[in-house]
Amino acid sequence: MKPSDVHQAVAQRANNSARLVLRGIGLNALLAVVKLAGGIFGHTYALIADAAESMLDILSSTLVWAGFRVAARPPDANHPYGHGKAEPLVGLMVALFIFVMAGWVASHAVHEIRTPHQGPAWWTLLVLAGVIIAKTWFSRRMGLAGEEVGSTTLGIEAMHHWSDAITSGAAFVGISIALWGGAGWETADDWAALFGCVIIAFNGFGMFMQALGDVMDTAAPQNFENEVRALALAVSGVHALDKVRMRKSGLSHLVDIQVRVDGDLTVREGHGIAHAVKDALIASASHRISDVTVHIEPTLK
Repeated sequence: MKPSDVHQAVAQRANNSARLVLRGIGLNALLAVVKLAGGIFGHTYALIADAAESMLDILSSTLVWAGFRVAARPPDANHPYGHGKAEPLVGLMVALFIFVMAGWVASHAVHEIRTPHQGPAWWTLLVLAGVIIAKTWFSRRMGLAGEEVGSTTLGIEAMHHWSDAITSGAAFVGISIALWGGAGWETADDWAALFGCVIIAFNGFGMFMQALGDVMDTAAPQNFENEVRALALAVSGVHALDKVRMRKSGLSHLVDIQVRVDGDLTVREGHGIAHAVKDALIASASHRISDVTVHIEPTLK
């Protein structure tokens, strides 16, 4: 596979991911309107806070979309390894954004708990049920897409949608308790929103650490390294391997590998083996390896 073909495949995955994010923006816009109307007319702050979160989700998803658009650009003179790092960097921003949102909703939930207000309307449960179903479905769809293309940011966006489903689920439980308890239980949905914020913050920390790992070039999983080693050792002329280093760059991986060959080979023959190793790794589509640097070492006798 030619380098241009590899980068084209990476760009295609980035563009497909960007289109999925755009669909998520459309979903958030629709749900924001529904939740805001339900919160105002149904007298429930949990829905109003949920609507505000959906509006801000549109902003964070727009950042994700822009990140994928940048990641799709081919390497250039200033970015010889491509623009893949834009993807986890945006993931970091979204994770931080989730922390801020959890704090914002929590502070307003505390305010509502301290302020007497009218109880929620029963039909707001129907609104929340629809929101939970829509968000759970889209979160799963985006999560599967993230696994398919190897995108940390899509995984974070999936968790973001899942967090929305959690807060809506908490609101559903809280409103149900408020309706069942009657007078004196009006703040149950606010307590539920506060509880949901704790879950969101916990999930946000996991998202942040995952994106940070990509930015800091955390080592690839051991099973991935073992597969790369097996592919390289299967190349004719490779006697052994020394160092194997891999790092994630957006939707692909970069590999540095040292292989040992017969010390009596000519430079041309050694060069041919190095190219064979590189071609074998890049051709393995399941790994999505975009570039390989091979260093040849003579076998010690």
